[in-house]
Amino acid sequence: MADAPEVATGTGIEVSDKPAVHSSLSDVSKTKYSIDGVDDGEAGEDIYDQANPSRPGFTKSDQKDMWRMGRVQEFKRNYRPLSALSFATVLTAVWEYLLMANTQGLIDGGLAGLFWAYIWNFIGFSFVVLSLAEMASMAPISGGQYHWVSEFAPPKYQKFLSYITGWMSTLSWQAGNASGSFLTGTIVQALLVVNYPDYNPTAWQGTLFVFAMVLVLFIVNIWGAPLWALIQNGLMVLHILFFLVVIIVLWVMAPHQSAKAVFTGFSNEGGWSSMGLSVMVGQITAIYSLLGSDATAHIAEEVRDAGRYVPISIFWSYVANGIMAIIFLITYLFSIDSVDNALADPTGYPFIYVFRTAMSNQGVTALTIIVLIIVIAANISWNASTARQTFAFARDNGLPFSKWISHVNTTKQLPVNSIVLTCIITCLLSLINIGSSTAFNAIISVQVVAIMLTYCISMCCVLYRRVAHPELIPKARWSLGRWGVPVNATGIVYVTFIFFWSFWPNSIPVTAQNFNWSVVLFMGTLIIALIMYVFQGRHVYKGPVTIIRASRVD
Repeated sequence: MADAPEVATGTGIEVSDKPAVHSSLSDVSKTKYSIDGVDDGEAGEDIYDQANPSRPGFTKSDQKDMWRMGRVQEFKRNYRPLSALSFATVLTAVWEYLLMANTQGLIDGGLAGLFWAYIWNFIGFSFVVLSLAEMASMAPISGGQYHWVSEFAPPKYQKFLSYITGWMSTLSWQAGNASGSFLTGTIVQALLVVNYPDYNPTAWQGTLFVFAMVLVLFIVNIWGAPLWALIQNGLMVLHILFFLVVIIVLWVMAPHQSAKAVFTGFSNEGGWSSMGLSVMVGQITAIYSLLGSDATAHIAEEVRDAGRYVPISIFWSYVANGIMAIIFLITYLFSIDSVDNALADPTGYPFIYVFRTAMSNQGVTALTIIVLIIVIAANISWNASTARQTFAFARDNGLPFSKWISHVNTTKQLPVNSIVLTCIITCLLSLINIGSSTAFNAIISVQVVAIMLTYCISMCCVLYRRVAHPELIPKARWSLGRWGVPVNATGIVYVTFIFFWSFWPNSIPVTAQNFNWSVVLFMGTLIIALIMYVFQGRHVYKGPVTIIRASRVD
């Protein structure tokens, strides 16, 4: 590497006309960048504009952030502050996913187990969300966790940890994308069971419904992307309106359990040795419903004034959705007159049983469809975030065929190839359903374990940087301040705890049918990532830290 200009640390006056190349972030703090003939005191705003010329929706703060991280703006910044918040709120859709995917929580824990598991996971995961929001403010970039690890990890481990984090993040988002499509596709199948009692659902037919869902994702995310950003606020209104419709129907028309049954009625249908163990296994339902809060971080390069509004959307969407979900969950649990009957419903979905006890088949269909509208919207947004995360990792040469995956269509200003790849992966994962009825639990479990690993590594790295080298922490416009250390540390403890429980099966004794295949998917991907690192990654993957221009810009 050519000799760098003389050293200056974190003064906020570093300028450059091109990214510098560093072996670690410690080198960034040792370099003062300048342009010949330009006075440092006058260069600031001009050099940001030279690196990323102004365009509609591209603020000076966005220019500074992109310049600091050594990136060129490739996407349109279609998301305004409110639409970014709406995007995150609709994508996470906590009460909707809690409604549709609560089977494991009811099997392992019952009414009270599901409620209290949600409460403690909502509190515990909030420390993770706070940490993610702050890191998204420090570095608002599509890469998310693997970028933050590259920037904050100890220099000796930056490249390896960032590479593994990138692979695990890709696995989690791809699995999450597949689980959403799987859920909607098979619920459509369940509605056929409700309306046509003679219909006999098969696994391959469910997979075809998943393929149909993927086609919708593909069309909207490539040809409807600009419009999709514009209608996010309307979708959030529907998200809230449909919430009110569902809980009012259940309050007024469904039979009701006693408060004692809802808050103290634990059950152990999984055959575990103790009730406590059963509840721990069943908490995967609550965890799954809360995932996705970091989605806006992966579209940060499309959000206006991202350093401010991405963390706001991450945090407040979590709070708003979490509170709505508590209200919904209490209503829903009071409306389950029999856990055994709900679990035995021929559709395979307990919520269909609950709806049936409150209204006719036509009413069940109508109520399910309005929920599906929001979940399909969430799937479209999830696909968009997944494609951006995959694009970003490929942009840094972290994946095979990175050049093709990271290609940006200059006409649409979209990562079209990454969107195509994401849709293909969803179709391939959905094929698991043909061979095993436990496919959905395996997919959501691998989503949880992979994302928890990335959260753990990124929080450990920012905690290390905060304690060991606070002068190298980028300026955050949404900062935890003096609470950063305890929040990061608590988040690390929480995700480690959840990581452990995410590999457990639904019930015992373990058979091929109820085995949690997430351990196979997770370990298989991890082994592939390690092999890729040894033979390719360590040679071609340098990590985002190598092109960062400055540790911080004040």
